Amino acid sequence: MPKMPRTVLGTIAIALAATPILAQQQGQRLAPECRAEIIELCAQGGERDRAKIRACVREKFDQLSTSCSAEIQQRLQTQRGAGANTRNRGQQGSAGSASPSATITYGDHQRQQVDYFAPADSGDVAPPLVLFIHGGGWAFGQHTRVHQKPAHFTSAGYAFASGGYRVLPDAPVEDQAKDVAAALRAIRAEADTLGFDPQNIVLMGHSAGAHLAALVSTDPQYAGEDMAAIKGVILLDGAGYDVEARMSRTGAQASRFYDDAFGSDPARQRELSPITHVGGADAPNWAILYVEQREVSRSQSQALSAKLISAGASAEAVPIANTDHGRLNREIGTEAGAQQTEAIDAFLARIFG
Repeated sequence: MPKMPRTVLGTIAIALAATPILAQQQGQRLAPECRAEIIELCAQGGERDRAKIRACVREKFDQLSTSCSAEIQQRLQTQRGAGANTRNRGQQGSAGSASPSATITYGDHQRQQVDYFAPADSGDVAPPLVLFIHGGGWAFGQHTRVHQKPAHFTSAGYAFASGGYRVLPDAPVEDQAKDVAAALRAIRAEADTLGFDPQNIVLMGHSAGAHLAALVSTDPQYAGEDMAAIKGVILLDGAGYDVEARMSRTGAQASRFYDDAFGSDPARQRELSPITHVGGADAPNWAILYVEQREVSRSQSQALSAKLISAGASAEAVPIANTDHGRLNREIGTEAGAQQTEAIDAFLARIFG
């Protein structure tokens, strides 16, 4: 991330001084790199409104880097006291989820890990697995931020896992997709030990993770023979299923995340677009959820769904009303997220009975 001018950093520091989630302690400031991330996410165009910045930081907290989010969490811990802290461990997400039953390492990088959560009671039958891929603009995010998903899915009799992957600038999108496929391969290899069915897996991803989940589930160069185990795909408010169309449409206003991730070569943009690969060894069942009011994810979701249906897959683009990009993911398994939770549960029930 480029170094921000001192005047800009000073402005954002003043604007955030009274922000609860970023409260300053004894006059100390957040690290310059962390403040620069917040500017990139929430203060483009010189936004100075404190309320808007606070709301943006809360919504896009999952997109902050590990070091920045940890710094913010540490300040919250200091303010609230250790006894009141509910966000002190990544495995507990931001909503007190249970700790994983096991963690599988599939590479040398610290992000190349998969956390596994066993179902509360699956009876004598090995349960299907829901494997979640986090978002973060291909540059941020953590696989440990799972919120209430483990509790929700394991209580319903499914095994749940959350896969990490390397991000920019350490790994281009091609390598990120390879990591997702490697995470799938690694956890399938442990299925007998962990106790889930390696032939019945649903890949679920949010935002950039939705793009990666869709890419791995349409382009066999990544998962290869493991693709046959992907019985369903759940996508949460992705907007990059047709990268070339997305970037050509937005032109100069394209998100920096897309510029950094996909560059300016249309051929590479097409190759990294899930919609390009539909019609081959696609996963058979798709639930493509999107924020109803978010036009870019609506158009991308509907286009991917239509292409999948024309190729013979079962697919549905599902609008979720009265939510936003972060909440659609964060509130799965909660009363506030009843709409998306019910859609996901119904989709899983159709696949696995």
